[in-house]
Amino acid sequence: MSDTQVTQDGYVATVEMRRPPHNFFDSDLIAEIGEAFERLDADPGCRAIVLAAEGRSFCAGADFSRRMETGTVSEGSRSGAGRHLYKEAIRLFRTRKPIVAAVHGAAVGGGLGLALVADFRVTCEEARFSANFNRLGFHPGFGLTATLPRLVGAQQAAMLFYTGRRIPATRQCGSGLPICWCRSPKCAAPPRRWRSNSRNRRRSP
Repeated sequence: MSDTQVTQDGYVATVEMRRPPHNFFDSDLIAEIGEAFERLDADPGCRAIVLAAEGRSFCAGADFSRRMETGTVSEGSRSGAGRHLYKEAIRLFRTRKPIVAAVHGAAVGGGLGLALVADFRVTCEEARFSANFNRLGFHPGFGLTATLPRLVGAQQAAMLFYTGRRIPATRQCGSGLPICWCRSPKCAAPPRRWRSNSRNRRRSP
């Protein structure tokens, strides 16, 4: 059974994660999103992609109940047949069509990294952002050491990495994390002007 659903309204496609309530990810879920993005990237009838989620959280991070291979050197000697998490994740960053993440609830750890794959983030009062890796004893993952400083600046990114604080979306307005804020937690539909302006706008390879 698929953990994602793809729908399309005009030229805008929505890829919705369906692992409620918190949408914890593993390699298989990231691979499903990557496959959906690749199909939409090649579809001339799609001009923009919305990444959304079902449940209480956008994505509360990785599913630690499942062992995931990340493609490290130490894992290279193993014979596991599972997909490497970061080999799947890189497919998301290769998407050339504009991506809008509709973030509600928690975007924590790898879930924050997933939100930052998008070009833009629409969020709401209930949203929370946290790079909580140091509290778990991990190096920041999912490309956050590149994407987070680019959005919020090196000093703010370092504060988020070192403290692991959970920051409300309302405190991040203007920082580059949310580009648009709405009052309703049902923020999957991007503003209409983005739909009309997305024509022929593509990412750099």
